[in-house]
Amino acid sequence: MTDGHFIEGLEDVVALSSEICFIDGDEGRLVYRGYDIHDLVKGSASFEEVVYLLWHGELPTKEQLSDFDKELRANRALNKEVLAALKMMPKDGNVMEMLRTLVSLAGLYDPDDQDNSYEGSIKKATRLVAQMSTMVASIERYRSGQEILLPNERLNHAANFLYMLQGKEPDEYTARAFEIALILHADHELNASTFAARVTAGTLSDIYSATVSAIGALKGPLHGGANEQVMLMLKEIGEPSKAPEWIKDALAKKRRIMGFGHRVYHTEDPRATHLREMSKEIGEREGNTTYYEMSRIVEQAVKEQKGLYPNVDFYSASTYFMMGIPIHVFTPVFAVSRISGWTAHVLEQYRNNRLIRPRAEYVGIKRRAYISMSER
Repeated sequence: MTDGHFIEGLEDVVALSSEICFIDGDEGRLVYRGYDIHDLVKGSASFEEVVYLLWHGELPTKEQLSDFDKELRANRALNKEVLAALKMMPKDGNVMEMLRTLVSLAGLYDPDDQDNSYEGSIKKATRLVAQMSTMVASIERYRSGQEILLPNERLNHAANFLYMLQGKEPDEYTARAFEIALILHADHELNASTFAARVTAGTLSDIYSATVSAIGALKGPLHGGANEQVMLMLKEIGEPSKAPEWIKDALAKKRRIMGFGHRVYHTEDPRATHLREMSKEIGEREGNTTYYEMSRIVEQAVKEQKGLYPNVDFYSASTYFMMGIPIHVFTPVFAVSRISGWTAHVLEQYRNNRLIRPRAEYVGIKRRAYISMSER
């Protein structure tokens, strides 16, 4: 509320304070607990390190990382009741709805379900991070009629997900590329799903309920589904030679081009910088740079004509697709990464909780006389 007027979409409204993530929209910087994501990626940080950093505020020592990694690996397997419930779901069901349901069920069977202390929430957060990737991979294997695989404890978090999804261990390059993608998506301040999680946590509800709220927000196409739409656009274009005319026609018709612009960034999304290079490298390794080339043509046209920069969704589309990840799994993969940020924010909310209860600017009729039924 500013001078008696609401801010549509809460744009630039500061809703709470946080030590987890800093975004400089003018400089195009994304910082986790003081560490620039470019430095984390270039320094070969692991996803497990980043999760620990987001939760605890400091990078782990070698011993702390080893202990945390062991905890994650030990908690990857799904409860048998959760797996049984998955096998009762319709195979053509919406993937995000299936994921939302499994997360809710996992909370019901968690041995610490009723322990909402900070220590109990840490235990549950560990299981959520460990099992989110197992859930997503298992859902896709089930939907496609393939055998659901058990987690491979020899592999790190990123490589294990690709193994469970595709049925084969990824090569070192692909595993690291996917790990970088997980790191880039790990947190992004008060995006819609994270804010939804914090609102739920603010009522002192449990961390599973907060995560279900986040998944519900992520399911919406204005938040989590943009890279799916980007990939469908690239497939519609077909080949690089057709891209210039396609994008010219689309812009002339004022068609919305997904994967561009951001509420926060006024320059290039720093995550897109890494994903652009990854899209190019993976295409070259696979001997197919078609989608990267089309993406570059579309990017240039939108930048020149609309003044918009690509966001994280634009190049993640071709990157994931060339890794062999099905298009309808793109949004659930977002959850595989963002569960780290969601849980970090829920834990922070618990540490210094205040119920999140904003006001609405009422624009309806303020006073009416009641009319009896016989006179209406």
